[in-house]
Amino acid sequence: MGNTEIHDPAPTPSRVGLFKRILPLAILVAGLVLYFVFDLNRFISLEALKQNRGMLQELVAENGVLAILAFGALYAVVVAFSFPGGVIMTLAGGFLFGTVVGGLTVVVGATIGATALFLIARSALGDLLEAKAGPFLTKMEDGFRENALSYLLVLRLVPLFPFWLVNLVPAFLGVSTGTYVIGTFIGIIPGTFVFASVGNGLGALLDAGENPNLGIIFQPDVLGPLIALALLSLIPVIYKKYQARKKASA
Repeated sequence: MGNTEIHDPAPTPSRVGLFKRILPLAILVAGLVLYFVFDLNRFISLEALKQNRGMLQELVAENGVLAILAFGALYAVVVAFSFPGGVIMTLAGGFLFGTVVGGLTVVVGATIGATALFLIARSALGDLLEAKAGPFLTKMEDGFRENALSYLLVLRLVPLFPFWLVNLVPAFLGVSTGTYVIGTFIGIIPGTFVFASVGNGLGALLDAGENPNLGIIFQPDVLGPLIALALLSLIPVIYKKYQARKKASA
């Protein structure tokens, strides 16, 4: 009898599509695990910034625009993989490039990284969560989608919610990519420039043997305006509800 070769069935298009959707998410999870396994947080810390400040300043002076682009790309990677240390990175941006350039670089890098995570999460898990969603979650999704920009601005402006969580939640609530990008870009500007301005004066603090106040965002004179901006963001939502009640009563 001749040898009979047994071949594995060719992967179906649905399996290939599922693999392509899951692979980017698996890479992000693996990267986050490796970050903690190899203790990479030591490279994104205030101590690391203190020890390498001279070398970093020299690199920036020698490379100019290239250094800005490299820092923005690194910030995007940190955000996409949800690595801890965003505040330290923002301080470093202000320290190395100044409040304006450093703040803008952080805002752009963070928006790119957050959008990448948003798209990967929505592609990999969005359909599954939608299929499993009950009536309550569906109703919440409809309400969030209807006022997505306002709610997203509130989540970005008020520093009570973890940045990585706000990156993910809209992906599961049907927020469009355009709305997500606009809400993220605008919403993170105030807080980013607060920390970038602290970073801009970091050199003098380090020379004096002092550490920056990382809780500055919660001080009343900083947190108050952020809450006020968040409340302004809710005006469209309040107006819609008012109009709906007025129409219902009529």
